[in-house]
Amino acid sequence: MAESNTDTKSSNQMWGGRFASGPDAIMEEINASIGFDKKLFAQDIRGSIAHATMLAHQGIISAEDKDKIVHGLNTILSEIERGNFEFSRRLEDIHMNIEARLATLIGPAAGRLHTARSRNDQVALDFRLWVKEELEKTEKMLTGLIAAFLDRAEEHAESVMPGFTHLQTAQPVTFGHHCMAYVEMFGRDRSRVRHAIEHLDESPIGAAALAGTGYPIDRHMTAKALGFREPTRNSIDTVSDRDFAIEFLAIAAITGMHLSRLAEEIVIWSTPQFGFVRLSDAFSTGSSIMPQKKNPDAAELVRAKTGRINGSLIALLTIMKGLPLAYSKDMQEDKEQVFDAAESLELAIAAMTGMVRDMTVNTARMKAAAGSGFSTATDLADWLVREAGLPFRDAHHVTGRAVALAESKGCGLAELPLADLQAIHSDITNKVYDVLTVEASVASRKSFGGTAPSEVRKQIAFWRARN
Repeated sequence: MAESNTDTKSSNQMWGGRFASGPDAIMEEINASIGFDKKLFAQDIRGSIAHATMLAHQGIISAEDKDKIVHGLNTILSEIERGNFEFSRRLEDIHMNIEARLATLIGPAAGRLHTARSRNDQVALDFRLWVKEELEKTEKMLTGLIAAFLDRAEEHAESVMPGFTHLQTAQPVTFGHHCMAYVEMFGRDRSRVRHAIEHLDESPIGAAALAGTGYPIDRHMTAKALGFREPTRNSIDTVSDRDFAIEFLAIAAITGMHLSRLAEEIVIWSTPQFGFVRLSDAFSTGSSIMPQKKNPDAAELVRAKTGRINGSLIALLTIMKGLPLAYSKDMQEDKEQVFDAAESLELAIAAMTGMVRDMTVNTARMKAAAGSGFSTATDLADWLVREAGLPFRDAHHVTGRAVALAESKGCGLAELPLADLQAIHSDITNKVYDVLTVEASVASRKSFGGTAPSEVRKQIAFWRARN
């Protein structure tokens, strides 16, 4: 997509008088973008209607021509939506396909539509509108995913499970608290989406090829008509900017990374060795040879989609990194990356929302695992600090000896006889057993943002008010 003159004759390439013949087959193949940019048809028609309306309002074209243009564009929109529109590869892109059809429908008046604009600001507008709509869709989908986690967190505010560091049992937490960790992650993603919408909320149309136009256009009028906050402020930057697309891909990559972390946990948790959750047949598949298998394929595919999204981000950054101002044809390669990433992200969020609502949580298995690996050792150390007055480092050393003893006996800390604990430190009393259960451990973590059920419920209430 590059700048075009205002000639709209339906010649083979519609390039105007300078080019006596069109490009050969190789050039046509590399130059055409209609195979993918036809996705922008609704945005292109919407932008053209706003542009034509402004031109008539400013007296640049007649009201009669404007009415013909708007009627023709609406006819084309209906044709495309019904699947009756024939896209031509020889007309290069969505803009020229629509303009050629408009000329067929309304005649010479179609040639006035391209007054005071270029394909450079036209494609910038179409693409920006599309990305804005996609971000708004992503915001709604993230809100749905957060809502799914809030429901599970409320259901399991008191369900004890092991918390991990290095994928080793660390301290007991609740499954509700673990769910709320993902609420925080996806809440940040949604915040980034909202900021991205704010950043791109400027209308490019009217920047023309790169220098603006000598026609007395009203860019504020078209910006308002298209739902933008205001027009862009520099015509050179306007046609050469793809930050909005890169920012979308960056958000998609970060969100995809969060989805992949969650997918990895679901894959691990659903193994027989963990058995923390079970997915229904709706999100699982079997094996062609092993009848006992139930594979978490949906989670695995969400995990894999992240690679595609990351690749799209790197591709567009690489495309843009060496381009001098203003427009270069390289920028035609921006859209496929964004379209593919958007499709992958939508599918991944939808699948994960379904899995979060669908999965069966094995609370008994989680609770049993929560007490493994001496997960209440820190609680013993904290008790020694509070009740026996030991410095924490000394308490840490005493606790380490207790863990070593329990390990040698093949039991948990709560099963060690009091005599054994007192042999390690004489100030230990029978009250220590009150803190060595996993329930007591999680209940004690009442610091703001902690895993205590009371704190988890506070955070659920906070997020429900925001969601």
